[in-house]
Amino acid sequence: MTSTLIRTPQWSDQQFIQLVLDSKPQVAVFDCDGTLWSGDSGHGFMIWSIEQGLISRSTCDLIDNRHRAYQAGKVSEATICGEMVQIYAGLREEELRTAAVRYVQEFVPTRYFTEMVALVDQLRHNGVELWAVSSTNKWVVVEGVRALGIPEERVLAAEVRVSDGLLTEEIVDVPTDEAKAVSLRRVGLAQPDAVFGNSIHDLAMLEVARHPFPVNPSPALLEAAARHRWGYYLPHAARGLQSSVGGE
Repeated sequence: MTSTLIRTPQWSDQQFIQLVLDSKPQVAVFDCDGTLWSGDSGHGFMIWSIEQGLISRSTCDLIDNRHRAYQAGKVSEATICGEMVQIYAGLREEELRTAAVRYVQEFVPTRYFTEMVALVDQLRHNGVELWAVSSTNKWVVVEGVRALGIPEERVLAAEVRVSDGLLTEEIVDVPTDEAKAVSLRRVGLAQPDAVFGNSIHDLAMLEVARHPFPVNPSPALLEAAARHRWGYYLPHAARGLQSSVGGE
């Protein structure tokens, strides 16, 4: 790990901001958990919604077992992220949206990386088109980035189909790993100007960016950044830590 850090330059606050602004992006794409804010809001929301009684006890037990299997490496990232949205099947979309608002308002504001919030604000004022791409529950992501000025129509995240106002089990999208780049291509962003991500699951979309910006990188992404000769940035709240918990 030490050799990787030596080979991978860490940008200072000023260097990072200058590099981003000098790239003059017209389109900027952001991962969310671990990149715009610390922690794993997808898992956090799932646990919170179980406590709130939004899903049945049998479904709780099932998803808990599945998540343990994921942590043991027996279930893939794409599979578990899809299942963590499928558990709300049968719920009215408005109920899930309301729950997401409550969760985000209570738990996310104190976890935003202030430097990233300032950067997003600067880019927005510069007229940059902002997108969020995440494998977290889309309804949670929508609320998390709303305060940053990223509109719902520019959020690509884990979602299921809604029919007659009810959530179904039919997966619409789970953007993780290669699927993040695929989702971007689907909306006409085959090579975004700037991409920001923190985990190895963001690597595919970082690789297609004209200007990749690893932020608060996990050990695996840090190694990939070294191979690509990229630098990286650590927000102040993440300094002294190997990485924020979670990532998408």
